[in-house]
Amino acid sequence: MPDPVTAPFGTWTSPITARQVACAQTTLADVLLDRGEVCWIEGRPMEAGRQVLVRLGPDGKRIDVTPAPCSARTRVHEYGGGAALVSQGSVYFSNFADQRLYRMDGNGPPVALTPPSEGAALRYADGLIDAGRRLWIGIREDHRAPDTEAVNEIVAVSLDGGDAGKVLVHGSDFHASPRLSPDGTKLAWLAWNHPDMPWTAAELWLGEFDGVAVSNATRIAGGPDESVFQPEWSPDGLLHYVSDRSGWWNLYRRDADGTCNNLCPRAAEFGRAQWGFGMSTYAFVSAHELVCTYIEDGVARLARLDSRNGTLTPFDLPYTDFSAVRASGGKVAFKAGGPHVAAAVVVLDAATGAASVAWSAASVTDDPALQGHVSVPRLIEFPTPRGRTAFALFYPPANAGFRGPHGALPPLVVKCHGGPTSSAAKSLDLRTQFWTSRGVAVVDVDYGGSTGYGRAYRERLHRMWGVVDAEDCAAAASYLAASQQVDATRMVITGGSAGGFTALRCLTHEDPAIRACFRAGASHYGVSDLAALARDTHKFESRYLDWLVGPLSDPEPYLDRAPVRHADRLCAPVAFFQGAEDRIVPPSQTELIVAALRARGIPTLYLLFDGEQHGFRQAVNIERALEAEAGFFQAEAFGKDAG
Repeated sequence: MPDPVTAPFGTWTSPITARQVACAQTTLADVLLDRGEVCWIEGRPMEAGRQVLVRLGPDGKRIDVTPAPCSARTRVHEYGGGAALVSQGSVYFSNFADQRLYRMDGNGPPVALTPPSEGAALRYADGLIDAGRRLWIGIREDHRAPDTEAVNEIVAVSLDGGDAGKVLVHGSDFHASPRLSPDGTKLAWLAWNHPDMPWTAAELWLGEFDGVAVSNATRIAGGPDESVFQPEWSPDGLLHYVSDRSGWWNLYRRDADGTCNNLCPRAAEFGRAQWGFGMSTYAFVSAHELVCTYIEDGVARLARLDSRNGTLTPFDLPYTDFSAVRASGGKVAFKAGGPHVAAAVVVLDAATGAASVAWSAASVTDDPALQGHVSVPRLIEFPTPRGRTAFALFYPPANAGFRGPHGALPPLVVKCHGGPTSSAAKSLDLRTQFWTSRGVAVVDVDYGGSTGYGRAYRERLHRMWGVVDAEDCAAAASYLAASQQVDATRMVITGGSAGGFTALRCLTHEDPAIRACFRAGASHYGVSDLAALARDTHKFESRYLDWLVGPLSDPEPYLDRAPVRHADRLCAPVAFFQGAEDRIVPPSQTELIVAALRARGIPTLYLLFDGEQHGFRQAVNIERALEAEAGFFQAEAFGKDAG
């Protein structure tokens, strides 16, 4: 290759276009295994975000299973997940348009199992098949009663169709992860109640099941200070689960005598924050051998665990992100990603450790145009104002065709992840590479409250949302500027949903030093009015702010931290991107702060996208939003002539 051209940071010509980024945003919602066949659910921006169940054919080619216009996507909890399953060659899925449960046998058409409901009021997710009794057992969310909160229950639906489901478990505000024992006599499930979220306090229950009703239900684990995740039965009929009772999400087994044992005590996270249904971090290869993923010291691994002695043996794989782990017949399938590959379906031989990629959304290896233009992140630990440290992924500029002028420093984009109980992406994301290949550095911050670092780290955000996250994002930027890795005069901040709130909070913060860090910002469907969010949001998150901020009966922190209440402090230009059909953060929230900024003459960009909800799924809108954000930051913060 020719020698790189010297050009100002932020002005480099990149082969990664907004169109390419949009087309590469095919999402991977789930991975499934049935009789050795690998299936997965793709979310396709080029088909207006339609979610398609795909099967890997014998010849290695992808075969669409669910036909257009069907979309395998459920609205239970709004975030969905667990929308489809495959059992003995038959497919069962929730269809987005009407939220009914459908069955497909072989190459036959979808046949509805549940009746229609007005306004798609009955929604289904997270199912299993009881083949002997010909039942689909899973979660039903019932919105039929007007002006009341939706009801979440575990129901049984006949595989012959015709009914909306017989209630098996009810009484808690939320239920998830029903799991039937191998002999069909016991049912385990998770439950939690307002104001808890499943990662703050969730319980594991076990009951006897005769095919008609669940009886003698007993709480096995979980409680006010314990989060339980993913119950599973081993082939020999022992109940396993993940609990953070030790301060870390570790794997436990309930033995025949009722005692519960930590299989591999470790300062590592074997569980995740359960934002969606159907999540899986481990699966059984045999009665005593599991394949599991865990995060330790900020690094994710996939390993073999011998439950008899706690021996954990990592596989040698080129990935840094793992989820949706499934196993069947000695084959393991999972979702994986890494610095050079976006979300991929990977199939692994449990005996040999040999792995192959069945499908990938984007890969440096498969796309020569990306080679030499991908920034590989490094995990940084930086000091925060409260005498602690926090973590982030730092992406320096990378472009084989360019280098910055001697002594010059690049601009910086600070990314605030959503959730906020979530974490920075660990896989190749062309949205990040879009910036770094143009000579702009990116830092993706795992502020206090993020997952992957234990319960105590998550609890830093307890009643401190808008405080700790904002401080940590500003601290990450200041740390990089002070260490001469970025240009302190050209730093911007951006985030989506909860991350959009953090971005706006930094820009309207009472501490002028935090506000002064950033020359501009962007909010993608971000929260600007905390009290409005607490009043208007959907059931799953309707009491989340009790934990993040405090009870709404004490309005002071809601007012103090709401960006819309402090627009008078905002002097930096801001861009806003909003879905017109967003029920989690409605457009009215965004429009309140936009109006306040425009009234003050602050440079403001507001784009409202029809047909989009919480998170953009249509390629044309993803492309337009990225191009608009880039143009806005270039004009308002980076400057065409900056070096």
